[in-house]
Amino acid sequence: MRGRKMDLTDKIDEIAADSVMDDSVKILNDSEILDLYFARQESAISETDRKYGPYCRSISYNILESREDSEECTNDTYMKLWNVIPPQKPVRFCAFIASVARSIALNMLRRSSTSKRGGGNAQIVFDEIAECVADKDTVESTLDEKELVKALNGFLSSCGGEKQLIFMKRYYHFRSVSQIAEEMHLSEDKVKQALHRTREKLRKYLEKEGIDI
Repeated sequence: MRGRKMDLTDKIDEIAADSVMDDSVKILNDSEILDLYFARQESAISETDRKYGPYCRSISYNILESREDSEECTNDTYMKLWNVIPPQKPVRFCAFIASVARSIALNMLRRSSTSKRGGGNAQIVFDEIAECVADKDTVESTLDEKELVKALNGFLSSCGGEKQLIFMKRYYHFRSVSQIAEEMHLSEDKVKQALHRTREKLRKYLEKEGIDI
């Protein structure tokens, strides 16, 4: 499928999705699944779930920390996909799904009373990334803004591969430090150090570029 060059967030999405796929299950490729949406075949939903269901639930759970809420978020994601495809035809289906799931989960979190109490992994992520942005009161909304994604791509392109992956797992997929450490076979201390150093570099990068997020 032709389209724009894959950026870092797309790449991270595809790596993460691949890591949770069941290779024993026969799945359609993205082009075939999109064809089902355009033909208005309801099997598009089941095929999307077969391929990307675990990934959607993983994104949602890391933000909401509730199996019930993450399941609701995943179902809402499929509903959104059904409503926008067509006319939209995502160039990177995996990245598109991740963006929709993340946006829906963040909206659910904002409406939740637990977010107001400041608890949970997601709030810790917000607090950490608040070190890098100008307006600490809008961290939750800026995390899903195109401007921030663009800034992150520009910044992370100058970082090493391991640092890119650690940073995106934490602030794009809301992985806990322990999850990242386990997935990347690193100590938790090394993950924390890498995150701290990269946040500091990001803050300086945003200041240098004059990006007011």
